[in-house]
Amino acid sequence: MQIAIIGHGAIANYVRARLPHGIHEAAQIVRPGKETPDNPPRISAIADLPSGVDLVVDCGGHAALAAHGPAALTKGIDVLTVSLGALADQALYDQLLAAAQTGGAHLHLASGAIGGLDALRAACAGPMQSVTYKGRKPPAGWQGSPAENVLDLAALTKATPHFTGSARHAALAYPKNANVAAAVALAGIGMDATWVELIADPAAAGNIHEIHAVGQFGELHFQITGKGLPDNPCSSALAAMSVVSALAEWQKRIVF
Repeated sequence: MQIAIIGHGAIANYVRARLPHGIHEAAQIVRPGKETPDNPPRISAIADLPSGVDLVVDCGGHAALAAHGPAALTKGIDVLTVSLGALADQALYDQLLAAAQTGGAHLHLASGAIGGLDALRAACAGPMQSVTYKGRKPPAGWQGSPAENVLDLAALTKATPHFTGSARHAALAYPKNANVAAAVALAGIGMDATWVELIADPAAAGNIHEIHAVGQFGELHFQITGKGLPDNPCSSALAAMSVVSALAEWQKRIVF
């Protein structure tokens, strides 16, 4: 099985180091100007992929999925992405859908830094009253995000919300921080109906993700406290692990 990985950050490198047996990286997809003839080669366009690539794995973020996802799908190559927040952009969503239909390919979504999505997905088979996602991080975890325009992160002494709104709005406003909100929305009742609250909390021991759902099935409450990767504490370890797990599952479908 031959794959190409988009990105060269902490998540991409974690995945590279832990590829399931039998999966080979045939190419690395990098920014223009970073191409090299290494083994595997670094390329900057889907058109330059070597023959025989079965899957493109996006670990490069929203812009990377927008730049390379449609081209890969149009070419008939499946794409696995952890950049779920990018799908909040309706224009990109429509472009990816059209490309997949044209190429007869599929866009696969890694679960990312959250769990419990299987139960949420099942619950949505019946009427749902509400789905809420709360994302809680230490103030430093929100640096470089719009939270800095709302709060004095360095001066916080108690847990303070800095965003409330739909999952779509959260994913578009916080492209590096709200992929989990998008994952919850896509597994559940959608981008516009899923309510999101983002919180800076000096007492938080890590990145805390919480889902609360109420429906005909009953009530669901799921919480996980995630750690960052050693190479980049801002990148979720579980998000990287979810890509490795998805690759293993994808390979099983090919083999069996």
